Amino acid sequence: MQKISTFLWFNGNGQEALDLYVSIFKNAEIKQVSKHGGQLFSATIELEGTEFMILNWQGEYQFSPAISLFVKCRDQEEVDEIWNKMLDNEAKPMQCGWITDKFGVSWQIIPDALGRLMNDPDPAKAQRVMQAMMKMVKIDVAGLEEAYNNG
Repeated sequence: MQKISTFLWFNGNGQEALDLYVSIFKNAEIKQVSKHGGQLFSATIELEGTEFMILNWQGEYQFSPAISLFVKCRDQEEVDEIWNKMLDNEAKPMQCGWITDKFGVSWQIIPDALGRLMNDPDPAKAQRVMQAMMKMVKIDVAGLEEAYNNG
């Protein structure tokens, strides 16, 4: 059992968010759904092994990029797949691998290579990778590796 779960409050569009999220991630499962007045009230979903709780209730709360969901991707193929699915569903790309979905939830779609290259013991290589990443919207592994290798 996961002890701490992310709880997301959607302002009347929780069912749409639930459907979108389980369509984007390959390993997604709806664990529990409760309804109120025939509509979604709350749900528990699991995305890539992480539990999320969804509340569907009118309110004045808004999501902010101050909290984002960090998606660790194996490679460029996985980055492209998730990024493109989000773009196809009205997400807005931001800098450095961040993308905000149509509900206002911020996601970071990050390949494993970024952390590996940025944490290189050679500070010059790590700095070149950081500078390359800061110019990117969607993270490009080939571009990171080019910056790493060619100082």
